Amino acid sequence: MSRILAPLALALGLALATGSAAQAQVIDSISLNYSPRTGDVWLDTRLSDVNLFARGDTDGFIDDVVVSYGAPRPYVRELLFDRGWVPADVWYACLLAQQLRQPCSQVADVYQRDRGQGWGVIAQRLGIKPGSAEFHALKGKVGKGHDRVKARGKPAHAGKPAHAGKPAQSGKPAASGKPGQSGKPANPGKGKDKDKDKGKGKDKG
Repeated sequence: MSRILAPLALALGLALATGSAAQAQVIDSISLNYSPRTGDVWLDTRLSDVNLFARGDTDGFIDDVVVSYGAPRPYVRELLFDRGWVPADVWYACLLAQQLRQPCSQVADVYQRDRGQGWGVIAQRLGIKPGSAEFHALKGKVGKGHDRVKARGKPAHAGKPAHAGKPAQSGKPAASGKPGQSGKPANPGKGKDKDKDKGKGKDKG
């Protein structure tokens, strides 16, 4: 039995690893040229930022959507990995749904049908008109959500130290070789001179 089960376990492990890599590639590839077209430059910028941080921390991003907007985790994963949605679109759909007090799937279905029109048209169709109180409330939610995702996530290009290849400390003293800091007396030989002076005094007596 062990000879049969071992290859199966290995195959399953490889499949899971390959699946995770494929999911990462999907998110990476669909996020490069993102244009939410909300009709508002400020919103477009914030959603683009969310996209970058989602690519750097996918698990943390999914947690944020689930916890902050009450979206079911399997549904969030379905949008990302099965339907190929851009992370920021998933995030924005569920944020809009929370504000409208609707399930995330309901807003996502509307966007899925007419996503070519952009989020600005979809939001107006859902009753959020530019300049309205609802629109300003939406921007407030986006601002807070953006800051939260940014604080807990990492951008896709993160992970490299600011000065790659240069150690913070070389292991040498800060002023190696300089008098007073090399471990030797600041003025070697001065003590001997004092001893000689003392000896001279004794000879005089």
